[in-house]
Amino acid sequence: MAFELPQLPYPKDALAPHMSAQTLEFHHGKHHNTYVTNLNNLTKDTPLATQPLEDVIHEAWKSGNTGVFNNAAQVWNHTFFWHCMKQGGGGEPTGKVAEKIDSDLGGYAAFKEKFTDAAKTQFGSGWAWLVVKDGKLDIMKTPNAETPMVHGATALLTVDVWEHAYYLDYQNRRPDFVAAFLDHLVNWDYVNEQLEKAGA
Repeated sequence: MAFELPQLPYPKDALAPHMSAQTLEFHHGKHHNTYVTNLNNLTKDTPLATQPLEDVIHEAWKSGNTGVFNNAAQVWNHTFFWHCMKQGGGGEPTGKVAEKIDSDLGGYAAFKEKFTDAAKTQFGSGWAWLVVKDGKLDIMKTPNAETPMVHGATALLTVDVWEHAYYLDYQNRRPDFVAAFLDHLVNWDYVNEQLEKAGA
């Protein structure tokens, strides 16, 4: 069965004005869709075509199959990213993740500073992440398509800092985009769900 472009978990205009319908039209409809198309072309008539996406990512990473890895990881990263946002999101978290941020990262203000710094200082294209590894929360950044799972960490939250994620709305102002993401878009309910799945 071919890999498919997942639907957005909200209407394209749901995140405006912090992320416009036009950005989602291009980012989801063009960029994300292209990764899906490329992945299907690269894995057609191979055993990878019928494997779960995460298995494809791990196998391609281990074997050094850069083309498959880049496209498979970007399909996964983007699908995860869409769920990390919601209408009326952002601000301080509640629930278990709030407790873990306090105990592992020194509180929300410290988390926000570290996460923002990771997103701002990722040179070129990439991602900033809140992850859990060995039972503790941490902040990491990855270049290009790289994803925490290949480093033994479980993703809880991410922000996409490839330029196509924000350029239509923020031009070159990546820090403004990251601030809007944290203040108005983060879906902390989803982050808590990922933390529970991770058993941390």
